[in-house]
Amino acid sequence: MSDTPKTMPAVACRESLPLQDDASLVDVELPVPQPGPRDLLVQVEAVAVNPVDYKVRQSSVPGGEPRVLGWDAAGTVVAVGDDVTLFAVGDEVYYAGALDRPGTNARFHVVDERIVGRKPATLSFTESAALPLTSLTAWEGLFERLGLREGAPEQTGTLLVTAAAGGVGAMVAQLARALTGLTVIGTASRPETVAFARRMGVTHVVDHHRPLPDQVAEVAPDGVGYVFSTAGTDRNLAAYADMLKPFGRLVAIDDFGPVEIGLLKSKSISFHWELMFTRSLYRTPDQVTQHQILTRVAELVDAGTVSTTATKDLGTINAAHLREAHQIMESGSAIGKITLTGF
Repeated sequence: MSDTPKTMPAVACRESLPLQDDASLVDVELPVPQPGPRDLLVQVEAVAVNPVDYKVRQSSVPGGEPRVLGWDAAGTVVAVGDDVTLFAVGDEVYYAGALDRPGTNARFHVVDERIVGRKPATLSFTESAALPLTSLTAWEGLFERLGLREGAPEQTGTLLVTAAAGGVGAMVAQLARALTGLTVIGTASRPETVAFARRMGVTHVVDHHRPLPDQVAEVAPDGVGYVFSTAGTDRNLAAYADMLKPFGRLVAIDDFGPVEIGLLKSKSISFHWELMFTRSLYRTPDQVTQHQILTRVAELVDAGTVSTTATKDLGTINAAHLREAHQIMESGSAIGKITLTGF
């Protein structure tokens, strides 16, 4: 680390403020972190923005230390901890980080090697930064929570994914199309989101502003076997119970209050949560699974099977550009992933 500076530019929040307030996200200078035994020190080249960014910002309380947000990054390893075995200085990597550690909106970032993958060789840092969090969420949701089998084209049936033009929805569609024999139905409403969802692998599009069961029944009259709910789970739960076949499976990633889960009982529908931060939050023994998933996703990208979902780059990583990114994410109008590149 002899050539690494002692301080670095970063973007942080100190308290929950409206985005119109310049103090909601601020440019700061912080010490460069030191890697622990299993950590990599990464020079960040690009980041992407997710709903978790603005949710954490909105929950920040006054008087705390500046908190660096950001849970998607691509960059180059510049130092490694003493016990690191998976990477070396100079490796180009991509990852989503951990919810309980400082975020990626900084020039240098420390991350456990077990949740990091080598960057796809065919993509730029910017294109790669769009992928980690949504790829991990989609993969774990499909193959761990819903019980689908990777690389099983004989596994047929129908999957419904909501907000199919969003970051997670687009990855769910791509992975299901590439690695299973499922027919993918996705929800979208605007011409541009419909077009993007189809490009990502959705076979049939239904409008989430209209009742879903009748629309889905036109495509799957016998019902669907799987639902990947990225948004609106509480208001759609009755519709999911109607559309899902007996013994169907539902996975949700959004935040909501109490729901009438008994709606799922008569069909023995199973409900699953998916949070890709669980492994890092609880230091589970299988953390390295996320390294393996990101490695597999990079292989699929380099084979031309999966595409980046990066659609809009707002420029350099600074407070003004991140406030703009948060505003777009909060509006619910984003298509694919918003990125920022360089300092």
